Amino acid sequence: GSGTPAATTSSPRWEPPPRWRSRPPWRAWRSPRPCRWEPSRGSGGERSLTAPDSPCAFVLQITVLGTPAEEQGGGKIDLIKAGAFDGLDVVFMAHPSQENAAYLPDVAEHDVTVKYYGKASHAAAYPWEGVNALDAAVLAYNNLSVLRQQMKPTWRVHGVIKNGGVKPNIIPSYTELEFYLRAPSRKELSVLTEKVENCFKSAAVATGCKVEIKGGENDYYNVLPNKSLQKIYKENGEKLGIDFISEDAILNGLSGSTDFGNVTFVVPGIHPYFYIGSDALNHTEQYTEAAGSQTAQFYALRTAKALAMTALDVIFKPGLLEEVREDFREVKLKEEEQTNPVK
Repeated sequence: GSGTPAATTSSPRWEPPPRWRSRPPWRAWRSPRPCRWEPSRGSGGERSLTAPDSPCAFVLQITVLGTPAEEQGGGKIDLIKAGAFDGLDVVFMAHPSQENAAYLPDVAEHDVTVKYYGKASHAAAYPWEGVNALDAAVLAYNNLSVLRQQMKPTWRVHGVIKNGGVKPNIIPSYTELEFYLRAPSRKELSVLTEKVENCFKSAAVATGCKVEIKGGENDYYNVLPNKSLQKIYKENGEKLGIDFISEDAILNGLSGSTDFGNVTFVVPGIHPYFYIGSDALNHTEQYTEAAGSQTAQFYALRTAKALAMTALDVIFKPGLLEEVREDFREVKLKEEEQTNPVK
């Protein structure tokens, strides 16, 4: 997924991380030519529609950042560390969906890989000599199922057993699981993570296995709202005929997770969702087909226009940029106070 920063005053130089040499990020500015970003395989067609650029002929700088690895690895997080967002005033990114919303509560995410180490043995001749790593994996999964009764409705835990053993007649000596943990805020995610890790650890104790729990390289932060930007974007979208979902639907709904959330902790930003003319679900073959249709291109272009109009408002409306910055400061401060309370 790529963002479209607007109204920036400087262009710091940075080098992409070495692991992106085969498909590096890119930056474009001060160019009259169109910018494009080819979608990657497995993204459900989203990259062909995400964050179209907003051309402008005024004395300012618009930067288009092509950022790979949104779904796996958190490309924008690496770009933040590399200074790619330094000097930007606001950042825009739009995401295709089944509905139109100026904001949806994208949640924080922590990925974890769990490995259990046991002892192999013949399952028929002398099973008592073995230490069953598959039992540990099954217990861990069941522990999480029991935990769900005490989980908040806004918490999410989902995962798979990636390695469950080799042969039915061999007590598995090694198993591996991968889980994604999500919560509305970094504070809640920390609480959920502790509970989930205890489920993994207790399964190891019960079976006599050793356990290795490794978190992902980058945690995704929740997307911080910016009411000033959201209000202007919604007004502009409505002028273009965009029908937005209600505030109740926003408050009572949940979305996925995105590395754009980390960006909103660094620069004021907006991450609206837009309808593409299909009710197909994201990350499906049906959605890929819908994203390539002419109908979807119409809705993507309309969203780009709404973003461009919003950028112009930020530039020319007196005091709006300062309102956006103040919203950013207040929301970020509140979030950080909850995450790191003063003792």
